[in-house]
Amino acid sequence: MSRADPMARGVLVTGAAGQLGTELARVAWPQGLVPVPVTRAQLDLDDADAIAAIVAAGHEGAPFAAVINAAAYTAVDRAESEQAAAWRANALAPAAFGQACAAIGVPLVQVSTDYVFPGDRDGAWDVDDPTDPINVYGASKLGGELAVRASGARHAIVRTAWVVSAHGHNFVKTMLRVGAERETLSVVADQRGSPTAAADLAAALAAIVARMARDAAVPSGTYHFSNAGATDWASFATEIFRQSALRGGPSAQVTPIATIDYPTPARRPANSLLSHAAIMEDFGIAPRPWTDALSDILDELIGEPNP
Repeated sequence: MSRADPMARGVLVTGAAGQLGTELARVAWPQGLVPVPVTRAQLDLDDADAIAAIVAAGHEGAPFAAVINAAAYTAVDRAESEQAAAWRANALAPAAFGQACAAIGVPLVQVSTDYVFPGDRDGAWDVDDPTDPINVYGASKLGGELAVRASGARHAIVRTAWVVSAHGHNFVKTMLRVGAERETLSVVADQRGSPTAAADLAAALAAIVARMARDAAVPSGTYHFSNAGATDWASFATEIFRQSALRGGPSAQVTPIATIDYPTPARRPANSLLSHAAIMEDFGIAPRPWTDALSDILDELIGEPNP
């Protein structure tokens, strides 16, 4: 489908300059839908009236098919000292989007995080497990979830974790940069999770939007999406360097360390694993292994592996 298709319905995408927003502009959208990206420079997330106006305006004379709120305050450590800014972006803005979407009957997809969980037990977190954030970022994102649920808008809240891509600032790009500068580096090994390719998350969100836009009977719900498989940050770094070396890229020796040896202003969950049961059951979305997703990212950043 051409994006110039006059029959295409627009999907408002906030946070267009971020990792996920970038991939939402590149993903192959289902027929009849076209992304309408907006950046923070184009939309003041502190202005509830501006949010209501842009949602109500629709796209090319027609109401939006849906809104994806991918904008967020994601500076986890800085949020500990910039609490008001984190809560404005992560809780008050989603509240405004929820109210605006409810007012005109447009479904809202709100992107959230594993940080709503305390990360204090083994096993993957289910969508209905009790939430108990251990830092300001997680608390503000949970505030956004609660606001969306209370807004009356049809919604899908999609929690994710450890997002990486060939764009912006993320763990993969940091490892490649540091690996080009040092022969060895220390990485935390006692925090577990599943990396998430922003491209794969974007494809999942597009599929959810397509279902919600096509079928008004699709109920609201909360879902988890990350790539499949569990790892820790040190093992993730080791795999990045293994695959990078196959492409002639940076490589370094990784020394595993404990979280206590790498103090940060914000506490991190020890377990960020997310269950995919709900998104598989309701939407048929089965995430692929994170190692495969990483390979695609490195293909874009470095090139395909050497023969």
